[in-house]
Amino acid sequence: MSNVLHAFTAFFDHLRAIAWTPVLFALACQLVKTAVRTRAWRNILAAAYPETHVRWRSVYGAYVAGAGVNAIIPVRGGDLLKLSLVKRRIEGATYATLGSSLLVETIVDAVLSTALLLWALQQHVLPGVQVLSHLPSVDWFWLFRHPRAAAAVAGGTLVAGFVLGIWAAARIAAFRERVAQGVSILRTPGRYLRSVVALQLVDWALRLTAIYFYLRAFHVAANLDNALRVQVTQSLSTIVPLTPAGIGTDQALIVYVLAGEASRSALLSLSVGMKAILSALNVTLGALALAVMLRTLHWRRAVEDDPVT
Repeated sequence: MSNVLHAFTAFFDHLRAIAWTPVLFALACQLVKTAVRTRAWRNILAAAYPETHVRWRSVYGAYVAGAGVNAIIPVRGGDLLKLSLVKRRIEGATYATLGSSLLVETIVDAVLSTALLLWALQQHVLPGVQVLSHLPSVDWFWLFRHPRAAAAVAGGTLVAGFVLGIWAAARIAAFRERVAQGVSILRTPGRYLRSVVALQLVDWALRLTAIYFYLRAFHVAANLDNALRVQVTQSLSTIVPLTPAGIGTDQALIVYVLAGEASRSALLSLSVGMKAILSALNVTLGALALAVMLRTLHWRRAVEDDPVT
């Protein structure tokens, strides 16, 4: 916690030095990126429900509402809200189908993130285990330092999976059908490449472009190599999101992977500044989406009132 507070202190100390024009370009990239990504998810859902008109604006609203909640609540609670909102707007939608559609949406992310991680390992960008053990802000490394707790977590996960399997046994046929429905677009590779993969490649290009502008805004060497390094830290910070937006992990890793590119305080300012600015945008858009779609900001109530089917 003290490391995170120190990072926020560094951010406010550098507030006057921030170049705000590149920040505006980065925010513009983020807005376009969100539009592109939600369009890809809308296309996946349209293939899953061909007899229903799936509106992009409904998918967009649900996505930004979920992102807004994830910006302030750990363990990605906003994902449940996102699915709940979409389910309300698509007639006959089920969580099984919507959940499997998200798996389709993450295929490109998984491939590119894995390739980026392999590049980072080959270039020795990431810290080794010995270094990680001395980075207390890396929240998911807590499991490695506490093996008994990690075993308890793993055991609890297995038990929960077993219980879930028993519960789903009687519904397995319907469940499989609904899951298969969510991945329908994969049965038409051409459509998948045109309406999903192409958009998600644009999404990744916009991610790196936004990071480039953030590097310029915080006076850190702005180039493709550094943008890729920051993207690696962002991907790793969402592996086990025990903190809102993975702020502790991201802050610790950015200081390591960009060591020598700027002062430590400047890198701390960059790590917190990116998260703070993006979180502010997500919270603002999410609140507007909730107000329009639910006429309320009480998102938990909306999720609890929605039956699991």
